[in-house]
Amino acid sequence: MSEETKPLNFIEHIIEEDLANGLSKDKLRFRFPPEPNGYLHIGHTKAIGISFGLGEKYNAPVNLRFDDTNPAKEEQEYVDAIKRDIAWLGYQWENELYSSDYFDKLYNWAIQMIKDGRAYVDSQSSEAMAEQKGTPTQSGTNSPFRDRSVEENLDLFQRMKAGEFKAGTHVLRAKIDMEDPNMLMRDPIMYRILYANHHRTGDKWCIYPMYDWTHGESDYIEQISHSLCSLEFKPHRKLYNWFRDHVYEYNKDSLPLPPKQREFARLNLSYTIMSKRKLLRLVEEGVVFGWDDPRMPTISGLRRRGYTPNSIRQFIEKVGVAKRENVIDVSLLEFCIREDLNKTANRVMAVLNPVKVIITNYPEDKEEWLEAENNQEDASAGYRKVPFSREIFIEKEDFKEEAGNKFFRLKPGGEVRLKNAYIIKANDVVKDKNGEITEIHCTYDTDTSKKVKGTLHWVSIKHAITAEVREYDRLFMHEAPDSDKDKDFIEFLNPNSLSLKTGYLEPSLSEAKAGERFQFQRLGYFVIDEDSTSEKIVFNKTVGLRDSWAKQKPKPQNDKQNKPKQPQQKRSAISVIMQLGKKYTNYPEEKQVKAKAEIQELAKDVSYDELEPLFGTAVKKAGTRIAVIITLKEKLKNGLKPNEAIDEFINKALEDRNELLAKEAKSIL
Repeated sequence: MSEETKPLNFIEHIIEEDLANGLSKDKLRFRFPPEPNGYLHIGHTKAIGISFGLGEKYNAPVNLRFDDTNPAKEEQEYVDAIKRDIAWLGYQWENELYSSDYFDKLYNWAIQMIKDGRAYVDSQSSEAMAEQKGTPTQSGTNSPFRDRSVEENLDLFQRMKAGEFKAGTHVLRAKIDMEDPNMLMRDPIMYRILYANHHRTGDKWCIYPMYDWTHGESDYIEQISHSLCSLEFKPHRKLYNWFRDHVYEYNKDSLPLPPKQREFARLNLSYTIMSKRKLLRLVEEGVVFGWDDPRMPTISGLRRRGYTPNSIRQFIEKVGVAKRENVIDVSLLEFCIREDLNKTANRVMAVLNPVKVIITNYPEDKEEWLEAENNQEDASAGYRKVPFSREIFIEKEDFKEEAGNKFFRLKPGGEVRLKNAYIIKANDVVKDKNGEITEIHCTYDTDTSKKVKGTLHWVSIKHAITAEVREYDRLFMHEAPDSDKDKDFIEFLNPNSLSLKTGYLEPSLSEAKAGERFQFQRLGYFVIDEDSTSEKIVFNKTVGLRDSWAKQKPKPQNDKQNKPKQPQQKRSAISVIMQLGKKYTNYPEEKQVKAKAEIQELAKDVSYDELEPLFGTAVKKAGTRIAVIITLKEKLKNGLKPNEAIDEFINKALEDRNELLAKEAKSIL
């Protein structure tokens, strides 16, 4: 689908509406704000793709800003790795910035907040503050230090900065509302005392701003137009706006654009851990060899495993931008790399589990160099020469001494085609004292026009080069390894996630360089690892030619006689409403009345969390939007409280060209 005809996602709808409402296009500015406390993983690529993708779409600058507010966990190593990964993905940032660049300005704003009675120094223990915070259903209680005078707060805060107090003795808190239903608004901490060397500011500071105070204000300083973050930050939006609105009053002349936070569903991947804390544990406990271990879901690990920037960008494109959390099957990521490498990777021959084949009617001193196509998917890839001789290796599993009619590989008396070479027929075998086959004796036929069903890859023993081949599989056996509250995610590790083999390869690979990718014919895609030397080539397996895990999933039972009849699953109310909405505008008036009544009845079984993602429905889908507005009206009548997203949706509906939609929206007012 072309860029011009591709439907807008809900974030692009927001931006387009802002532009239509007067925001100048040259004011668009985005950012990607990682915390440098670990390596980026596949989950981050969605946020990277959204922000940098919008930058490309609107020709707008995108800042790379490191939110480096916790020196105890942040390192320059992580900064360097993040920059390397983003550049490898093919994105360019406008400015490289750091929240620590703004520490002085943030401190001065905090001073102003104290002077305005909006912040105070609290001298309680963290345990006491946590107890006073209350619960989601119970209001919090005020700190006994909440009513300190401005003068006392200023004195204590400046002495905190001067290093006069031990860590944990004082914090600076915003003075908001300890009874707010959003617990993040219950006097959140703005600064804490922390004696730690910062990777950029050294020992200049011993108080450090908290993330919620720093993040939004950094966006404001940089005049970010749209602050995009994952869904877990949605509860933080109210606090983001509270801080933003107050500092806006201090600097609105020099910094006229207040940023707007919007949230999207983060990327969750099956069989994968997305927590940087847990990934760090895998590294520190030696479960993996480092952040770039090819089994890790980090970008550096995927790169070392052989993934391409294009395959990851295509994956993110297919996942799309959504408002609701879901889990993406890792097989989609594997499909994307197969699809990409199928077009770009040259085919070569390698044998990983060898058995010797002796072609008895081929002269012992003869060798030939046969022509082989590099990639049938790429006409420009050309051809190469591969050597053929009397003794070759094939895969052990390509020969069966006792085989049925459906085994189309090599068997006694059977014929197969050797890729790019001749047809051979198995005549005899040689076994060792344990009964294992050590040699297969064959004869070859120069008539390659004969039709045979099986084709095998092979390698000339005389010319083969050896390589260490690291075959990687998924690191975890469980689809959701960190979902079981009663078990440590480590318990779900796949004991066979790495196996080492000696591979026998055609000699054309002797000059290949680290990072080059190939398809080992009939085996999978492999990349040359950075551990390779002139004396030893190391290959990593990227992915097999087909999804081997799909075979392991349990198949549904087909025994209808013994299987008890299951009651038909009832469709959810929201899905029925969406179905009615799709056809609503095509119904005659009488049927519209009936459909509306049905939607109103179904509305009681719909939660707000199910309804809100539909606020971003495309404008052209007027029927669905009508069904949503009818449902929303019922929810509001039954106690749902209006919020910013609801108001925005209703106002948009009021201005819609569809008269039915505008009419329903007016009925809410």
